[in-house]
Formats: sequence, C-alpha cells, structure tokens
Amino acid sequence: MSHSLGTWTAVEGDRAFDKALRARRRAAVARRLRRGCVECARLVVHEAQAMTRAGGPRGVRDIPLDAITGSLEPNRAADFDGEFRPFPGTRRRWVSVWQAEQRGTLLPPISVTAVGDSYAIRDGHHRVSVARARGAVSITAVIA
Repeated sequence: MSHSLGTWTAVEGDRAFDKALRARRRAAVARRLRRGCVECARLVVHEAQAMTRAGGPRGVRDIPLDAITGSLEPNRAADFDGEFRPFPGTRRRWVSVWQAEQRGTLLPPISVTAVGDSYAIRDGHHRVSVARARGAVSITAVIA
C-alpha cells in the first residue's frame, strides 16, 4: 500500500510541477506580447558582499512567501523566474520536495537575509517554489 501511495504522490508531484511550469510559460508569453522587460521577470540576484545587514529580528520565524524577492545564489536563481516558478531542469528536485511535503515530512527552514523590507534567499529555493505552488502564504526561515 505504501508503494501505491508513493506512486500517487509522484504523479501528483509531476502534475503540480507541470502546472507551475505552464504558469511560468504563460507569464513569459504574456510578457512578450506586452513587450515587457525580460530582465524584470528573472529572480533578482543580490551580491552578498554588497549587502548591509538590516537591523531587523534574526533567528527562526515564519515569513511571508511574497516577501522573498531575490536570491544570493546566482546558480539557483537561474532555475526559477521572479515568482519562483521552476524551469524544466529542476523537475526531479522540485518533485522530490513536493513529495516530501505531501508525506508530511518536516523540512528544514529555508535560509534568508533581510534586504530592506524583503528577503533574499540563501538556501531553500525549491522549498519556496513548492510552497508557493501549494498555495502557502508563509514559510519557516532562518533569518541571518
């Protein structure tokens, strides 16, 4: 029975990934039709060296997903658009995170740095993408 449950969550994960991928593609087409800014749709990459630490609270707490507006990891940022919708090459990792959440696995908090009134993500890009795809409004984060 657990095997069929695992197979079912894999199918659901693939469907959820495909839905997120279609949303990313639709947004890209709409942007092209409006002659919108291509750079504006990418996930912003902040340079860690250039960032000044904000005086806000540090530690572990829930933060709004909408407040995560950029990344400190250029390689990971290339895997997602500005809304954390995935690119095709992320399927395997994305679906595995989705399956873990579906099974109720407690995932570690993401890691972020405050940037003004928002956050730049250090670690947890796939977890943010999956949480957004699942309709979550907040996520547990370690704020450095």
